[in-house]
Amino acid sequence: MRQPVAPIRSSQSSSAAATKLQEKQKEYEAVVALERASSNFARRMEEMCVDCEVMGDAGIVHGQVLAQWPDMLEILALFQETEDADLSSDEPPATHGVVPGQKLVRIPIDGLQTAERQGGA
Repeated sequence: MRQPVAPIRSSQSSSAAATKLQEKQKEYEAVVALERASSNFARRMEEMCVDCEVMGDAGIVHGQVLAQWPDMLEILALFQETEDADLSSDEPPATHGVVPGQKLVRIPIDGLQTAERQGGA
């Protein structure tokens, strides 16, 4: 009598199926790990984008401050000229409670408020 061939083939095919299943499980785990790494990378890129926007805003503010320096130096030069003129004149200074080195300066606040509204809108 002949031995049945089917059980040998079924055991071979079941071990091949088990091997293929293991390969698919490893492939699935790799895809899950890739998806997790991709989501972490995307989150980090979004955080960097926010940081870059903050740095861009800081650069704008820095530029606005630097743009004010020529005006500030001009005001200081005018102040120095008036101080020098007061020192060189022979008449006594008319100080009505004014401490030397202090002056009242008028700052046009309306223009600043308008600029802030336009910049914020």
